[in-house]
Amino acid sequence: MTSTFDSAYLASAQRTFDIEIEALRALQANLGAAFHEAVDLLLGCSGRVVVTGIGKSGHIGRKIAATFASTGTPAFFMHAAEALHGDLGMITAQDLIIAISYSGTAQELMTIVSIAQRLDTPVIAITGHPQSELAQHAQLHLNVHVPKEACPLNLAPTASTTATLVLGDALAVACLEARGFTQEDFARSHPGGALGRRLLTSVRDVMRQGDALPIVALGTKVPDALTEMSAKGMGMTIVVNAQGQPVGIFTDGDLRRLIAKEDSVRHLPVESGMTHHPKHISADDLAIKAATLMDDLRISQLLVLDDQGAIQGALHMHDLLAAKVI
Repeated sequence: MTSTFDSAYLASAQRTFDIEIEALRALQANLGAAFHEAVDLLLGCSGRVVVTGIGKSGHIGRKIAATFASTGTPAFFMHAAEALHGDLGMITAQDLIIAISYSGTAQELMTIVSIAQRLDTPVIAITGHPQSELAQHAQLHLNVHVPKEACPLNLAPTASTTATLVLGDALAVACLEARGFTQEDFARSHPGGALGRRLLTSVRDVMRQGDALPIVALGTKVPDALTEMSAKGMGMTIVVNAQGQPVGIFTDGDLRRLIAKEDSVRHLPVESGMTHHPKHISADDLAIKAATLMDDLRISQLLVLDDQGAIQGALHMHDLLAAKVI
């Protein structure tokens, strides 16, 4: 392996980029009525979109199916070879098939098309050859012909697979926009992702409650309040009146400010240094709203109160970090 810089590698990369960009521009220029009809078919499908292919087209088809499924169009990938050995049983008359083969001659796909015709299941073919068998037998054909492959032998699927992938993305995005698919919809299909956590996690899901809450009554001496704070690890304690209603919180910052102005705090009641009218949030609010509120107010804790002002829980910034909301 040479350590010297070889400009031939970059030149090769630039040629690949140029060829594939040219292929996408040609595809873009040829979009028209067939694309419009394909989107209408997809939107009218009452079942699922079944994407099928073999070889490199199969790899691209798997990604296209995943993109459809995550953006509001129920879809799955069916390997063309496996389809002939039982997986065809997954297809119903309510479904729609997208069959991908650049040559349009894959016999496995032709078998699938013949079965689909018996079921009256519509087929959209994506090929680079409009006169191919697959293109001619499908209900609709989308042409992804490219001038040439990036492979210098013009053999390995490169520009053609890129064009097919981008066309699949274009179909999925057009359907997404037509359905009015929102961030919240996206989050529901991605609950394990960062966006899902931000849009689906509520304050109720991450707040501390019950015995985990630090609570002291009015009149509690500061040292006893510190004991409660240390035991519960929230850097504060809630201060309640005789009816159990929150009237303030006493935080680490309140303690420092109290020590700065008093010679001794050992015999002082907690209310002598507490923060009155503490900031709070509803348990039904999104956790990301709590994070934004804390950040705006430059605080680390929030009370969680119901509509009557009763304590439901409390949040520390660390709880939001642990839940990966922020």
